Amino acid sequence: MTSADEAEMCSPIKADEEQYLDHLKKVNDVFYDQIRLADQKAAYIFTFTLAFVVTSAEGRGVFNITRYTTGNILPSLFSGLLATALIISMVSAITVVLPRKGARPTSLYWGGWKENRETFLKAHGCLDGGYLFAQYLGNVDALAAINRSKYRSVSLAFRSLIVSVVSYVGLLASS
Repeated sequence: MTSADEAEMCSPIKADEEQYLDHLKKVNDVFYDQIRLADQKAAYIFTFTLAFVVTSAEGRGVFNITRYTTGNILPSLFSGLLATALIISMVSAITVVLPRKGARPTSLYWGGWKENRETFLKAHGCLDGGYLFAQYLGNVDALAAINRSKYRSVSLAFRSLIVSVVSYVGLLASS
């Protein structure tokens, strides 16, 4: 790092700029909470779906090929829809909790600490508030991308769960 880079890096946050850093910290906390909430929602959907398949004869029956070859068309249609919706719901719920990678790891992410440690120490040495702002901003960007991905999967899992319930009612009504 050149002395010009170090001089540019050592820029303390002014009092009127502190509110922006505080805001980024709050956004970081909110996004992190939303990630945990998405994981919880996915766990509930997965648990409900799995419990339905395990405890319901109709739920297990939709995965039996004889149901489609020896039955009426309407129950077969609802069975196929139910099986598809259950699979989509479970797979979507699983993808919610799979690890996600942010665009560029910051010092706030344990996986990025090794590459950010030295820069952090240099910024600390000159009390660089700009470094803190940049780290929180980068982390918020990564958390936003993770949230978008997780909530897309949660939304698909939930919609599939609704289709499962409607299909199940249709199957019961048509049998």
